[in-house]
Amino acid sequence: MTRAFAVVGALSLASVVTACGSDSVGPSTPHTSASCPAIDLGARPSPLSVSASPVAIPVLGAGVDTLRYAAEVTARGTVAYTTTWGFRGANAGNRINVWDVSGNVPTLVDTITVTGATTLGDVAVSDDGKLLVVATERTGGSIVTFDLADPRHPKQLSRFSNGDTDPGVHTAEIGRVNGVLYGFLSIDPINSTPARLVIVDLSNPSAPQEIFTKVVGNPFVHDTFVRDGLLFVALWDDGLEIWDLGGCGGANGASPNHPVVIGGVKTLGGEVHNVWWYHDPNGGKRFAFVGQEGPGTIGSSSKGDIHVVDLSDPSQPKEVAFYHVDGAGTHNFSVDEAKGILYAAYYNGGVRAIDIRGDLAACPTSQQVTNASPLLTRCDLKLGGREIGIGLLDQGKTVYVWGVQFLDGALYSSDMLSGIWKLGSLAR
Repeated sequence: MTRAFAVVGALSLASVVTACGSDSVGPSTPHTSASCPAIDLGARPSPLSVSASPVAIPVLGAGVDTLRYAAEVTARGTVAYTTTWGFRGANAGNRINVWDVSGNVPTLVDTITVTGATTLGDVAVSDDGKLLVVATERTGGSIVTFDLADPRHPKQLSRFSNGDTDPGVHTAEIGRVNGVLYGFLSIDPINSTPARLVIVDLSNPSAPQEIFTKVVGNPFVHDTFVRDGLLFVALWDDGLEIWDLGGCGGANGASPNHPVVIGGVKTLGGEVHNVWWYHDPNGGKRFAFVGQEGPGTIGSSSKGDIHVVDLSDPSQPKEVAFYHVDGAGTHNFSVDEAKGILYAAYYNGGVRAIDIRGDLAACPTSQQVTNASPLLTRCDLKLGGREIGIGLLDQGKTVYVWGVQFLDGALYSSDMLSGIWKLGSLAR
């Protein structure tokens, strides 16, 4: 999700936000543990020499919607879903677009208007393909859950909101822990209302239940990423935290309704927006990728790097590498883990493909950059030749790419200005 867009005629959300406070220690406060010995990070990867020049990521087709700003994208099978954001003229971002992507050109097959919302954000499909979950904000916060018995025509099952989701659910990621589906909701801070994280049990999608909440983030809490019983939480200028939800073997009593913090890191520049914990094809789980979202103006500018975090010691993660694009910043990304390629939405910088195989913490001196304060030496992935593809900058039109989704050899990209693009993925 975006935090700091400048839009003519609209007030940036960041401009009306005040810094949040913190909860006192209580039953809803994550407890801190020194380590998580149960995490198996796999074999230590070997350094990898990469020298390929970036190629154009092939564009297959576009599904056009210029009435509203496109927001997030997710896809499953032959259907993709995009949400809309903010106001584009008089048109509110309160619609979900449903696209048939069985061919090269996405075709609009349904639209769903979410009443009582002025903007939408995240859209996610459950791992079994049965549910679609969408976040709403700005006029009260909620998550709306849809039945996907007919994937091309979702039917609303429920709408969850309470005092903890007000004034808005900015992001709503979903994932399973011990077989149970949960929603992880990041709540907007506005005026005196602080940011908070809410965890919702979705095992009965017709009646979601809140099981945990915590005031957290500075000033925002943003995306989360859940895998193997661990929750990675983007806390903006408070950095990245790792919460155990039961993935550390159970010795510390952690669960989704009793998270335990096992480590954290403040990446350079702050503005921690999103994260992906990478599981490579050889079983390695050493690196997480953190997106930084700086300020931007729709259609023309953005800022923010991708930061690589080494999890060799999960209690003390360390930033070891980064990827930078002059004049553009990242938003969301998706990973082809089998091939070791990270695809990043880069707003006005299009789509970027990065080779993430091997040891990202090891590079020759010529590819290292040292930051003075704080003192930190990191590998520059672009200097290391790991930028292997660039997409959508060869189409003769301005793009502002919000999200990407890799699925079954194709890449789906939501462009705020024009709708959805279908691209081919890169081969190895």
